[in-house]
Amino acid sequence: MKLRTLLFGLAAMGICATAAAQASIVIKFSHVVAADTPKGKASEYFKKRAEELTHGKVRVEVYPNSTLYKDKEELEALQLGVVQMLAPSLAKFGPLGVKEFEVFDLPYIFDDYADLHRVTQGPVGASILKRLESKGIVGLAYWDNGFKSFSANTPIRTPADLRGKKLRIQSSKVLEEEIRAVGGLPQVMAFSEVYQGLKTGVVDGTENPHSNTYTQKMHEVQKYLAVTNHGYLGYAVIANKRFWDGLPADVRSQLEQAMRESTTYANRIAKEENDRALEAIRKSGKVQIYVPNKDERMAFKKAMLPVHQKMEARIGSDLIRSIYRETGFDPSRL
Repeated sequence: MKLRTLLFGLAAMGICATAAAQASIVIKFSHVVAADTPKGKASEYFKKRAEELTHGKVRVEVYPNSTLYKDKEELEALQLGVVQMLAPSLAKFGPLGVKEFEVFDLPYIFDDYADLHRVTQGPVGASILKRLESKGIVGLAYWDNGFKSFSANTPIRTPADLRGKKLRIQSSKVLEEEIRAVGGLPQVMAFSEVYQGLKTGVVDGTENPHSNTYTQKMHEVQKYLAVTNHGYLGYAVIANKRFWDGLPADVRSQLEQAMRESTTYANRIAKEENDRALEAIRKSGKVQIYVPNKDERMAFKKAMLPVHQKMEARIGSDLIRSIYRETGFDPSRL
């Protein structure tokens, strides 16, 4: 009887061990934008490739549109291990204490995607991601969204048109200075609350890539949009360091491959999605879209350029200059 009980117990333990061995590693991937944005689509692409490459050893659960956590909550959730992966906008890391990420918020520091990718896909970008490790975070990749446009309920053709306007921004000291540079009043607000804030007049306008404006229906509560391309909005795909370091080496390697493929996909579709979103906003008939000419764009650039110098002490003058060298930007020529 005792032997039979022992054998039964050993068999049960074997079944449990087998089940545990076969159990998938679950990655909860949370983000705050709609599923049909570039980031939303890229996270779903990562899910697909991660599950394929690991042959089912990993299951990725994607939670879009702040269904799990809002802007201010998600980084803490990652550090606590409640979620395993995020793709927050780069502006989120300044308040976390990694101020170097705020270099991406500097207005007009990148003229186009070519300039941008020299940084995000090169040694400068990698060195910035490395700084997250002291916070219990692993930086995996940069994903593009796009360049930002200003929107409001009054026409925007010059920096003076934004004077006195309450403009929603992410929590970023750089973005606060950017808005002040054009005479606006910066208003920090969670992304999920922006539509209602615009609708009720709590804020007068905002800045966003077109895909965010369209998918969040902000164009339904704004009358004017100026394609200023004054700043970049991108994301860092990150993981909880303890979780990531604890993965089996083969699984981690497969997930790194899935991330490389997803990054290529994300950055390829970002511009396409934003171009399509701008056209959809135009076709809606709800917004008057204005594209500044060369002189008007230069006026915005000159108004905002002093932000670079103001932020040197915060971000680091060496880092700012390393980006100038990568992109060939020379502020003295303006």
